[in-house]
Amino acid sequence: MDQIFRAYDIRGIWGQDLDVQTCLDIGRGLGTLMGRDLGMKGLALGFDVRKTSETFHGALVAGLLSCGIDVLSTGQCGFGVAMFAGWREGLDASCYITASHLEPEWNGLKIYFGDGVGFPSEHIEALRDLVLNRDFIAVDWKETGTYTEKSYLEEYVSFWKERYGPYLMNKGFKIGMDCGGGAMCLSAPYVLAASGARVELINGEVDPMFEKRPSEPRPENLGELREAVIDGGLEFGIAFDGDGDRAVVVDDKGRFMTTDRLGIIISRDIIERKGGGVVLANVESSMAIEDVLVPMGAEVKRIKVGHTYLTLEAKRTKAVFGVERSGHLIVPEHVLFDDAIFAPLELLRIISLGGRKLSDLSDEVPQYPSGSRTFSCPDHKKFEVVDILKDHLRARFDRIDDQDGVRVDTMDGWVLVRCSNTSPVIRMTVEARSDEMLDALITEFGNMIEAEIAACVK
Repeated sequence: MDQIFRAYDIRGIWGQDLDVQTCLDIGRGLGTLMGRDLGMKGLALGFDVRKTSETFHGALVAGLLSCGIDVLSTGQCGFGVAMFAGWREGLDASCYITASHLEPEWNGLKIYFGDGVGFPSEHIEALRDLVLNRDFIAVDWKETGTYTEKSYLEEYVSFWKERYGPYLMNKGFKIGMDCGGGAMCLSAPYVLAASGARVELINGEVDPMFEKRPSEPRPENLGELREAVIDGGLEFGIAFDGDGDRAVVVDDKGRFMTTDRLGIIISRDIIERKGGGVVLANVESSMAIEDVLVPMGAEVKRIKVGHTYLTLEAKRTKAVFGVERSGHLIVPEHVLFDDAIFAPLELLRIISLGGRKLSDLSDEVPQYPSGSRTFSCPDHKKFEVVDILKDHLRARFDRIDDQDGVRVDTMDGWVLVRCSNTSPVIRMTVEARSDEMLDALITEFGNMIEAEIAACVK
């Protein structure tokens, strides 16, 4: 069972890793962690559209209540709605039942503090130990938690309308939106419509089996959205993943944008408005972030890979923006949690104020050649290999970031070497200012990794 507890959340296959008893135990473990170890009392809880999510919800609630934790259920809703409820009500925690972009047989749980900051890995590890050891508290019947149900959709929609409506109302903006049959069907169209945008909706009906489109919004799955944007002359298209904490954008010319490029467009506008500030980007993100934002007065801070670190560091550093290459964005002037509704709202506001097409804004952002390789390495050796590489690289290079694997920055590009958290592989990501330098870095560092793996596993 311990494999379902990941660095940032809980995930497993229903009927194999997860069942009613396991979900009950997770609820009891979380209730014990919150009540006995962290001094917490209440949480908000929502769930996505998967077939097993309502069952997971019922078992989790029973476990939490048995430990004396009060539960405010937002029911089946978008990720952002559940997070909004916990934040608006000032609760200790907010949870969302989902397996995000994974196949329909998967399910899981994301856990945040009430202010939107993700539970750190040490809390997830503590929860794992409580569940594996069945170390649960059980309160007297008079002290069991209180269960309340409430829809927060109307308040959520009003919140975003208040912030973005003044920029979008009566502008006639029209965008394409592919909700993929996931949880954003339940909230995103309403937010955009209330804020003043018109939406051409694709896969807007709840689809628990993700039969019409996979829950992972890859460009190869989004042909219908791209065609709608081009044929309809739309401002852009937006596609959400299964729970709604990540989005993919296609510009008015039908080109899919990288998250780095999207993040630069949004953060550039924020830096201009605020005259500077901290921008967070994980170690996998493009060096274009520094190239564009530092001359404008931004301080770019690199962080570990994982949305939890994005929210934790945003609170700690008072960052004005955060981006993760996998698709997570945060705009802390509104909320700390990574609600993908930010993407279309921010882009429309920028287009409204600047009067320029998204494709023009995108063309201004540099994009450098990049590549990646994976190297097979036994689980019990992969971290040792990377640690040895760190020592070798420190001796050769001045600009080293070893907070998450090891990243080497040179005048012409950068190389990141880090272990997979779930597979027996080491991954190398490379970006350079030219194709020639990209090939040179991939060859040089690839040979280095292969040699070290061979030396360690012989």
